[in-house]
Amino acid sequence: MRLILASASPRRAELLRAAGYEFEVVAATIDESIRPNESPPMYVRRLAADKSAWAQAGTTKAAPHGRELFVGPRFSGAERIVLGADTAVVVDGEILGKPRDDEDAARMLRRLSGMRHEVLTGVSLRQGASEVGRVETTAVSFRALLEEDIAWYVASGEGRDKAGAYAIQGLASRFIPRIEGSYSNVVGLPVACVAELMRLLLASGP
Repeated sequence: MRLILASASPRRAELLRAAGYEFEVVAATIDESIRPNESPPMYVRRLAADKSAWAQAGTTKAAPHGRELFVGPRFSGAERIVLGADTAVVVDGEILGKPRDDEDAARMLRRLSGMRHEVLTGVSLRQGASEVGRVETTAVSFRALLEEDIAWYVASGEGRDKAGAYAIQGLASRFIPRIEGSYSNVVGLPVACVAELMRLLLASGP
C-alpha cells in the first residue's frame, strides 16, 4: 500500500514519519478562501477533501510560452491512499489562518492572549473512488501575554507560516499551560485519527 501526503507541511511529514508511516509527498495547490456562511469545521473538512482530490487527480497550470505544465501525478490506483489535511485556529468563531506579515501575527497573538481557543484539523483519505474524513478538535489555553512576549515571539519568526501564528512544539510552548485533546492535532495532523480512518477505508475496499 502506497501512502501519498497531499501537503508540503514539514510538520505533517515529521508526525507521519515518527508514527512509522512511509509515504511520498505531493503538495496540493488549491483555493483556500473561506466561502460565505462556511463554519470552521466545514471549512477545514472541505479543504482537506479538496487537497486529497487534487493529489489523486492531478492538475495543469499555465507555463511559460503558453504551454501547460502538468502538476502532481495522477494517483488513482487502488493500491494508493491519498491523505489531505488542513488546520485552522479558531477563537470566538474567527478562523485564524497563517499570518500575512509580522503585524498580522502580533494581532493574532493578542486575540489568543488569555483565551481558550480551538484547533481544528480536517482529514481526508482517498482510495480509488472511496473517501473518508473527519474533523479533529483540540482545545488550547493561552496564558495572558505581555506586549514584550508578543514582540519577542513575533521577532523569532517561528509563527510566520503557522495557523494562528504560533507553534505549540516550539517557543510558544511557554505560553500554553493546558490542552484538551490530541497534541499532534495542534502541530498539524491528528495521527491517531489518520490511523483510524485508514483502517475504515481499507475495510470498505477501493
